[in-house]
This record gives sequence, structure tokens and C-alpha cells, in this order.
Amino acid sequence: MIVAEIHTNKGLMDFELYSGDTPKTVEHFRSLAEQGFYDGLVFFKYESDLVIQSGCPNNDGTGGCGYFIKDELDNKRKHDFGVISMAHTIENGNGSQFFLCLGRQGLEGFDENNTCFGKLRDKGFDVIQKLRRGDQIIRVVVDEIEDSA
Repeated sequence: MIVAEIHTNKGLMDFELYSGDTPKTVEHFRSLAEQGFYDGLVFFKYESDLVIQSGCPNNDGTGGCGYFIKDELDNKRKHDFGVISMAHTIENGNGSQFFLCLGRQGLEGFDENNTCFGKLRDKGFDVIQKLRRGDQIIRVVVDEIEDSA
């Protein structure tokens, strides 16, 4: 199982990444994390009960990693609370920006258009609810662990 630990100034969030359903997206996210791309970035967009977004090196939503990867949308995953998903404004325009789902209401159309590539697993349910615009990512660590199930 591939997991991502997102360390923030509000605490740690632990995500299971859907490497079987979205392998290219997971590998892309892992590569950026290993390069330290996300270290120090802020959450620049917050919409109560909807999403909180990060992954922009300009910390304002205008930047990215400099290239795009294709959408992986055939996985039937839903944008429920605790899901991590790629953020983009154009089809197949996944770069470095991602958002965390804070609720389901209002995200119904996202299931067909945005690649959700993971979900909170056991740590961070309290942290995700505390995050607000301006909060900071300290580091992101992506690793493979043995599945205990």
C-alpha cells in the first residue's frame, strides 16, 4: 500500500493513495514530494465544508510544477470527506495543485472531471477540519508500507 503523510502546522494527515486505480497520479505526487516540492507551501484556497487547496509554488493558485499529466478518471472513486484530488482548470491539466475534500455537498460534478487519488486513513481527521487558508505544509512523505488487512 502506498501512503502519504502530509505534515502541516496544524498536525499530521495520513492518506492511503489509490496506486492501483490512479498509478500515474500517485507516482507524480510521490515524485514531487520526494523532490521537496510541497515543503513550505501554504493552503491558498479554503471553502468551508467543500475544499482546501495547496500545491502552488506561488501560494496563490497561479503556479504549478511546469508540466501536466493526464486525468485518471475511470476509477469510480467519489469526492467524499477526506479525499485528496488533483486540481486543474483544463482537461488533462494535472500539475502540482491538489485539494482535500471537506464535504460532499457541492462536489458531485468533480467525480467525472477530477482525479481523486487517495483518502485519509487513520490520522488527521481532526487536522483536516482545522486547516484554513494560510496554513502551511511542512513536508510530504510518500512511502510504501505493508498492508495489515
